[in-house]
Amino acid sequence: MPQLEGKGAVVTGGSRGIGRAIVERLAADGATVVFSYASNKTAADEVVATVTASGGTAHAVAADFTDPEAPERLMAAAAELLPGLDILVNNAVMEITPTPLTEVTDELFDTTFTANARAPFQTLRYAAKNMNDDGRVINISTLNTSRPFPGLTTYVSGKGALEQMTNVAAFELGARGITANVVSPGATDTDLLRDTNPPEALEMLNTMTPLGRLGLPSDIADVVSFLAGPDSRWITGQNIRATGGLM
Repeated sequence: MPQLEGKGAVVTGGSRGIGRAIVERLAADGATVVFSYASNKTAADEVVATVTASGGTAHAVAADFTDPEAPERLMAAAAELLPGLDILVNNAVMEITPTPLTEVTDELFDTTFTANARAPFQTLRYAAKNMNDDGRVINISTLNTSRPFPGLTTYVSGKGALEQMTNVAAFELGARGITANVVSPGATDTDLLRDTNPPEALEMLNTMTPLGRLGLPSDIADVVSFLAGPDSRWITGQNIRATGGLM
């Protein structure tokens, strides 16, 4: 029997890149998956079709997390579509253009934090109230919280907040057997990475990892699959840096 048979999972930002790989892997593991997408319905429908063709079950819900009410709408939809809430993966992130601190406007700061910190807080709060015992919370952060680069003030600040929420959740939810962990990917070959970095930067990143390549979305999804399953029952409050050795 697949390790997640009968489980219900919510994945935010599941229409492409790492999020899509997570949706497809959890569905292959037997979970019924509800995932959000911001605006690209075509991409979301492709994920649903791929999962369905492989014998799994996935549902796409439009939820742009720059809208403060979107997380609650997503979780309400999940309550209708899932057998129960057993797994929450906060993966959605607002794409940003690297911006010097002196040029970060209050509006950009507020919008970024709404999407990257407030939204996962809202889904995490819902999970704290409604998740089944022995559930799994998995929050996707970034290597950049420990290895920051210029221009990432709002991005790493939001992800840093998410990491701290996870630590507190691990303590507050542990009595119910619920684990809460962070996965921090390194340089992963996604559209977002390629859209925000020139080719020479990607080549440099290849040489910086002991394994000599960029990560793949499936590399991250495999780690999430482990944390979502029963074998991770003794792991909580941890930040697993899935970076191929890039530190």
